[in-house]
Amino acid sequence: MGTFKFVGFVVLFCGLFLCFDQQEEEAILWTPTTQLDWNDFKGRPTNNRAAAITASGISYRFSSLLKGDVVQLDFTVNSYFYPNQSWYRPDLCDSVILGHEQLHFDISELYARKMRKQLNETRFTKNVKAEVRAIYKTITKELNDFQNRYDSETNFSRNREQQLLWNAKINEALGK
Repeated sequence: MGTFKFVGFVVLFCGLFLCFDQQEEEAILWTPTTQLDWNDFKGRPTNNRAAAITASGISYRFSSLLKGDVVQLDFTVNSYFYPNQSWYRPDLCDSVILGHEQLHFDISELYARKMRKQLNETRFTKNVKAEVRAIYKTITKELNDFQNRYDSETNFSRNREQQLLWNAKINEALGK
């Protein structure tokens, strides 16, 4: 482990109707069986400090219907991995680093679930668009902070003991 290996992530926060047309960006939808492999990392390295970068995040769309004073919300929240913005350096990466990158994607799913729960539990007003956007903004801030904590505590996968603890913690939270 004499070579400095910095593993990073990029969290993309894009409401489908706010940022871009999802069909133009290649994306892998998170599912309980989705396992990334190095072939999924199609981007080009953008710096010399990192061994790998995972671009993942959550996106949403919704529609609402006002019935009297009650706002009914129909929504979809998903977690995605973005292959063309994710990359790795084959000479620096191994299966442990791939597992670290997978966990970044899995963490995005945890926060997609958190957003779904919050949307289900919130009573919206006629200002539903701004209220949903505020929930999204809060969730993505928390997601970013959690991803940074993950990298810090695992030292970008170099602290193998902490990496194993995080693997167990996230897998349990996902019900794996």
